[in-house]
Amino acid sequence: MTQKKTLTKIRNIGIMAHIDAGKTTVTERILYYTGKSHKIGEVHDGEAVMDWMQDEQERGITISSAVTTCQWEQSTIQIIDTPGHVDFTVEVERALRVLDGAIGVFCAVGGVEPQSETVWRQADRYRVPRMAFINKMDRTGADFFGAVASIKEKLGAHPVLLQVPMGAEDQFDGVIDLIDMKQIRWDDESLGATYVVDEIPSEYADLAMEYREKLLESVSEEDDAIMEKYLGEEEITRADLIAAVRKATINHKLVPVLCGSALKNKGIQPLLNAIAHFLPSPLDVPPVRGIHPETGDPLDFPPEKNGPLAALIFKVSMIEGRKLSFARIYSGKIEAGSDVYNPVLKKKEKLSRILLMHANKRERLKEASAGDIVGIVGLKDSGTGDTLCSVDHPVFLEKMKYEDPVISIAIEPKTHADQEKLDMVLEKFTIEDPTLKVSKDEETGQTILSGMGELHLEIIISRMRKEFNTQVNVGNPQVVYREVVTAPATGEAVFDREISGKSHYAKVRIQLKPLDRGTGVLFRNKAPETQIPPQFVSGIEQGIRESLEGGYLKGYPLVDAEIVLLGGAFEEGKSTELGFSVCGSMACKEALESASLALLEPIMQVEVFVPDTYMGDAIADLNSRGGKVESIAPKANIQIIHAVVPLAKMFGYSTALRSATQGRGTFSMKFDRFDRV
Repeated sequence: MTQKKTLTKIRNIGIMAHIDAGKTTVTERILYYTGKSHKIGEVHDGEAVMDWMQDEQERGITISSAVTTCQWEQSTIQIIDTPGHVDFTVEVERALRVLDGAIGVFCAVGGVEPQSETVWRQADRYRVPRMAFINKMDRTGADFFGAVASIKEKLGAHPVLLQVPMGAEDQFDGVIDLIDMKQIRWDDESLGATYVVDEIPSEYADLAMEYREKLLESVSEEDDAIMEKYLGEEEITRADLIAAVRKATINHKLVPVLCGSALKNKGIQPLLNAIAHFLPSPLDVPPVRGIHPETGDPLDFPPEKNGPLAALIFKVSMIEGRKLSFARIYSGKIEAGSDVYNPVLKKKEKLSRILLMHANKRERLKEASAGDIVGIVGLKDSGTGDTLCSVDHPVFLEKMKYEDPVISIAIEPKTHADQEKLDMVLEKFTIEDPTLKVSKDEETGQTILSGMGELHLEIIISRMRKEFNTQVNVGNPQVVYREVVTAPATGEAVFDREISGKSHYAKVRIQLKPLDRGTGVLFRNKAPETQIPPQFVSGIEQGIRESLEGGYLKGYPLVDAEIVLLGGAFEEGKSTELGFSVCGSMACKEALESASLALLEPIMQVEVFVPDTYMGDAIADLNSRGGKVESIAPKANIQIIHAVVPLAKMFGYSTALRSATQGRGTFSMKFDRFDRV
């Protein structure tokens, strides 16, 4: 019975929003009022508990999602504070994958901003019940009802007001609680820790009654019991209303809305009460579903401490060089020092320590069970998205999907010492961040780093320098072109030389012909055997192919050509395979000197997602880059533009697109073909 009781009191929630709406400030106040921190950390002073990385403190933004646990009355609240910048949406994605509920924080001035739209859609995809907190009610231009209207219009949500503000901007004085029909005012002296609940002032009585009626109407539409009482004009008790709002929130019918000013310490305690009242416990959401690794049968894991183990690693962090895995336990329990099974790798791993996380501070636990979000030390090979289970109950929980990288830079180490560290540092970053890709360009020898945006890569380089003391030079990656022949050309060469006391003789005549794009390099032998015996043909082909690798115009590989071996001559006893190989290469160079050649450049297939209002700007920008729009498809207030654009013109595109669309445009890009420059 105790397990059921404690599970009903757990709230696994995320705080998500557009950059600068005040997510981290809200989280800091929650930690202060729940007694988790003894001083309020401010983002603008670089002292926020949840923004513990040096880059976060310097830039005043959240880069990495941080996990913390706090107690509020009888509830245990586990919070993940997520980044608001579009380059770090993977952090939001992995948090939403393991959370039961979320709070969308909106600025009372800006309302629904571009990135809050993106994270809201991500939460829709994972079916996460949500509440909204309209923050910054003290700011000039604050408009509570305007912000609520934008939630309805832009997010297609059904907001239900549980509070209305008393005043706005510098007149913001507190809130009216529409469930209890009381006013709540905060005391500035105690940094908002004490507050007064009182009768509603007469000047707000009409406003309060109007929105109380709207609250009852909205709830009665979703709840038959409330509907009967509402129509029969019977009393609807506080408990009735809380239960009905909770049910409608968990079923994605309503989004409860509260307001306040986190920076001025107003509105946080009612928000904590609302988290406990309206957001789901692990028992209120459907049991996690996985599949059996061998049979592929679906398996459900209800949140039971004594059930079979099912846990998902949703994030891996390399802190002080040690690997820390963050896991959500859906079912069963884990104990420090015990073994778990990873069905992806088909191997057992040992859990050396289990940690209760508080941003970058931690507390050791002997065990953790269903409903918990914990840090685990000791997993050597398990990575992000892997499942942990028991050998006798194997299961695959659904892996997370990530966007492909859209932008690349080339990096090279500054010194020999940096060279030795670079591979190790890059390996740590790729373990930590599944959206970061590292590749070696064989043709230029550069290390290419690909990520989700220019800020993403900038922060990786910054962390490389600060955390790992590894210095690198950064440059645009070179675009690798190709060369082609545009008309047939012939070449002839004679090789007659003595090497190491042995004579080598060969004569070769060839023709190069252009082929269709994408065909590759083909070789045909038309030489009579009396001129070139068959045993020398493969040597000639090898010599020519090696010669084409270095091209002629700019040193890029030559492609889409047919090599025809027309004829030549050999001398008994003097001709060798080496001689014919070198001679084939010489004849090829001779042909290239007289040939007409052209350059091919990589053409990318680009898919751009933009809101209707910015479509003209987005198309004009693609045209200015030499792009060709192939199709436009509308989809729920968004236009999807398909275009082909030369890769060389796509550098800096993510920044240009964001500035042209106020951050609301996104794009993906993949290689399509090579085409004439």
